[in-house]
Parts: sequence; structure tokens; C-alpha cells
Amino acid sequence: MIIKGGNIAWANMGDANASIPTPEPVISRPMFGAFGKAGSENSVAFVSKAALRNGLKETYGLKKRVVALSNVRQLTKFDMKLNDALPNITVDPETYVVTANGEVLSCAPANSVPLSRNYFLF
Repeated sequence: MIIKGGNIAWANMGDANASIPTPEPVISRPMFGAFGKAGSENSVAFVSKAALRNGLKETYGLKKRVVALSNVRQLTKFDMKLNDALPNITVDPETYVVTANGEVLSCAPANSVPLSRNYFLF
């Protein structure tokens, strides 16, 4: 399910008469949040201050909100809330042991891999 601006824009849709959760086919379809003006009301375009001053919204005929960003060139990975780690990662070419900041990274083999059999990704 895709929710934009509090509206359901895309969701799974199947047999409306089904009383159990397994009827087929269940297909992703656009919902009420994807029609009419909802698409432009539920989204925003981030642009530079210069583009906003020069009338980018009118030039391109954008219906969505346009918001100017500033000081984005000074942002670094350390400005990201939960993604600021920069570990020193090494891989031993003979044993394939992976370490991050000297700590060995390992995991048990997976018993199942999500999206491996039921979905076609390519």
C-alpha cells in the first residue's frame, strides 16, 4: 500500500466478494489518491531558491507544491539522522572474511529469501 499525504494512492485489489484472505488474483491498482487533483495535492517538488524565484512552477505548469531548498551542498552523511556511520570495511581476499572497524561481520545462511520465488523482479 502506498500512502501519500494521508491518502491511499496505490494498493492491492482483489475479489470484493472474498470472505477469506487467499482469493486470487490480487493486483496492485491505483486508488482514489491517484486520481484527479489528488496526485498533485499529495506531492511536493523540491527546487532551488533561484528556480523558484525565476518562476519554475509557472514555466513547467506544475500543479504540485514547489518548495525551495537551501544549504543542501553543505550536507554530509553526518547530517543524516540514523545513517551517519562510516566504518572502515575490509574483505580478506583469501578467506572472504568481512570486517567493519576490526569487528568480524557474519550471519547464518538464510533459510528462505523473500521475493525469490513468488515475484518476478526483472
